[in-house]
Amino acid sequence: MVPRAPLWTHRHQAGMALADAFADRRGHGGDTTLVALPRGGVPVAAAMASRLALPLVSWSVRKVADPRWPELAIGAVAAGGVVLWRNGARGRQRATTATEHGWLRDQELELQRRQRLFGDPPGDQLRGRHLIVVDDGIATGMTVKAALLSLRRVGPASLALAVPVVDREVAGELGRLVDRMEALAVVSDLQAVGSWYENFEQLSDRQVLTLLQGCGAGMRSSAPAPPVSGP
Repeated sequence: MVPRAPLWTHRHQAGMALADAFADRRGHGGDTTLVALPRGGVPVAAAMASRLALPLVSWSVRKVADPRWPELAIGAVAAGGVVLWRNGARGRQRATTATEHGWLRDQELELQRRQRLFGDPPGDQLRGRHLIVVDDGIATGMTVKAALLSLRRVGPASLALAVPVVDREVAGELGRLVDRMEALAVVSDLQAVGSWYENFEQLSDRQVLTLLQGCGAGMRSSAPAPPVSGP
């Protein structure tokens, strides 16, 4: 039975616990890369990188939402032209609405901005490597699913998913997309990832960059990053 929330003080603590689950990859930086989903996945992955001596890169992904309900994902976009819509009879209607109102385009532009700013690597730099995708928690799974499908296209040697807490139903779906999945807590009807942490601050671009730079980010893109703007 899963203990009552919160389980962790902060994302760093959760990342250190996840690192123990991947102890078999410690020191395998020659063929293994941690892939953090910004923003929340970066501090979790940074903690793992420090303990496991693995390179860390970012892989940006964006949810598409109706501005009236910004927390509810109706779709997600990721590198390589991956676009997903929430399942169900209204999926086509959601896609049409998001396109007509410019919600999809707005998130595609934000995705491109983050890719440049955080230095997401080109896919060919990840080809043939063992990739461990890291996020801070998964409720609906839309953005993580988009990221996994995007990364599968680059041709990794294997694809793993590491997450502190995940919804039980979503875990079953995502588990079919990866070769390995490690979750510290699998819970029913996960409503809010933040409730599993005592401190769950929203990270700024600058904080994300500091964490990535602190880990060396040895496979970062060589393209110059644009100025940091906003939170």
